[in-house]
Amino acid sequence: MSTITTVNPTTGKEIKSYDKMSEAQAFDVVKASHDAFLDWSQKTHEERAPFLKDIAAKLRENKEELARLMTDEVGKLLNDARQEVEICAAIFEYTAEQGPKALADEERTYGDGNRGIVTYQPIGVIYSVQPWNFPLYQPVRVLAAALMAGNGCVLKHASICTGSGLRLRELCEEAGLPKGLFGVVLIGHDVSDKIIAHDMVRGVTMTGSDKAGQHIGEKAASALKKSVLELGSNDAYLVLEDADIDLAVKTSVMGRLYNNGQTCVNAKRFIVTDKVYDRFVAAFVEQMDKIKVGDPSDDDTQLGPLSSVDQRDTIHDQLQDSVKNGAKILCGGKKPEGPGAFYPATVLGDVKPGMPAYDDEIFGPIAAVIRAKDDEDAMRIANDSRYGLGGGIFSQDEEKAVRLARKHFDTGMVRINSFGAADPNMPFGGVKNSGYGREHGGFGMHEFVNAKAVFLPPKAA
Repeated sequence: MSTITTVNPTTGKEIKSYDKMSEAQAFDVVKASHDAFLDWSQKTHEERAPFLKDIAAKLRENKEELARLMTDEVGKLLNDARQEVEICAAIFEYTAEQGPKALADEERTYGDGNRGIVTYQPIGVIYSVQPWNFPLYQPVRVLAAALMAGNGCVLKHASICTGSGLRLRELCEEAGLPKGLFGVVLIGHDVSDKIIAHDMVRGVTMTGSDKAGQHIGEKAASALKKSVLELGSNDAYLVLEDADIDLAVKTSVMGRLYNNGQTCVNAKRFIVTDKVYDRFVAAFVEQMDKIKVGDPSDDDTQLGPLSSVDQRDTIHDQLQDSVKNGAKILCGGKKPEGPGAFYPATVLGDVKPGMPAYDDEIFGPIAAVIRAKDDEDAMRIANDSRYGLGGGIFSQDEEKAVRLARKHFDTGMVRINSFGAADPNMPFGGVKNSGYGREHGGFGMHEFVNAKAVFLPPKAA
């Protein structure tokens, strides 16, 4: 039987090995989730809510253990990992508090005084395929919504954070969640495709690259299963002519390096108007060049390792390809010697179409700076991408920035004079090659339900 071995990207040392499941074992996990769903689906939303609140409390109770596990498995800054646990607890609490209202029956009328009810009913087991960059948050944002809607959930987590996925399941059950309702499978892609087609799986959700999303979306569609795909991006942040440059620089450094630069909604392309280009670039490069790289457990470390040596080598290859095509390294750009998957904060200038830094997603601490003639040209360049997840605008004219965000930015999310990853009360998702469907903000709870119409006759006179 083949195994999965997790490796600490800070030290390069192995953490733990796990046996992969056979197809039969994985199918048993799906069946267990379905069997538990049959009872769970009969509970009211108000009856499910306390389970979610108990899970939130259990996560907080084990915050330090979970944070250190995530830091060990993927190199996340320890303080960021602690915040991730808190965000996950908040998601469970938000879902418990808002779910009953968001999923409540709706009374409607139709025809000539006829009455109708729209009722949001669970559909079954939701298969969740998740990446490594947020070992707890990625599965939680699916799990909380699925549970509140009355569904079961089976997680296939990224292999490099296997321990985090298994510990999440254990803590959910310790908090009182019915055993088997939330399952974790340790499998490869071949078995994963068969789970998508499994009769007891009713929906598929996945976060990852657009290439992987295309594969999973095709498999789900061929099995007539609804899917939600949150895929990669190359988020553009516009520095307009009237931007507060100090704020733009400070926020851009944070936006590019958050989570060691390995977030789908990291600020990645910085499109700077000609009027403020030199000022922004000089200050941005100065601050990026000062970023301290080191052990993610140290409080003064600003940038930890990438999730693996392979990931570090991938982004370095993308940088080299960009340089070969004319980009200039303004700071960073060299792989350090020694153990670990470290890479410095890096800025590329003279970035143009045809380069990986312009066209593709670089999942690491490399910023691409692109010069625009003016505000209109900056907006054009921002939309010149196959992706459409998030983005940002720096401008002191909030009304103008909101107008651009609302009418012209071709993405699912836009930040104005700020950076952030996600909030439980706002929808999260994108357009174009960044996928489809939404999570958070109540929208995620409606993705995998049966919006059932119940038709009633008019009331008797």
